[in-house]
Amino acid sequence: MLVLSRKKDESIVINNDITIVVVEIRGDKVRLGVEAPKEVPVHRQEVFEAIARGETVAEPVDADADKVRSGVRSEVRSEVRSEVRSEVRSEVRSEVRSEVRSEDDSAPPSAG
Repeated sequence: MLVLSRKKDESIVINNDITIVVVEIRGDKVRLGVEAPKEVPVHRQEVFEAIARGETVAEPVDADADKVRSGVRSEVRSEVRSEVRSEVRSEVRSEVRSEVRSEDDSAPPSAG
């Protein structure tokens, strides 16, 4: 078992398409937000076990679930945008430097 430490608002990513975020820590309870594709079932352990036994289980709907999902999506989008911007800036800087060097190399020597 992999054991990770996370603080509030920190996340882990599983298989590039599942994100788990620590939403809240209150005493001995930790609230987690799970962002996963719709085709990936996500259940609490006791619900999973009941389903495996063939029982019908109605999970309580968390009033904040949609807000958590939306917040996780927003956080992930923000992180991805930031990383992409950083990578693009780095690539553009590199290309500009390369073009400037190329222009300097091909410019005729100045008389002087």
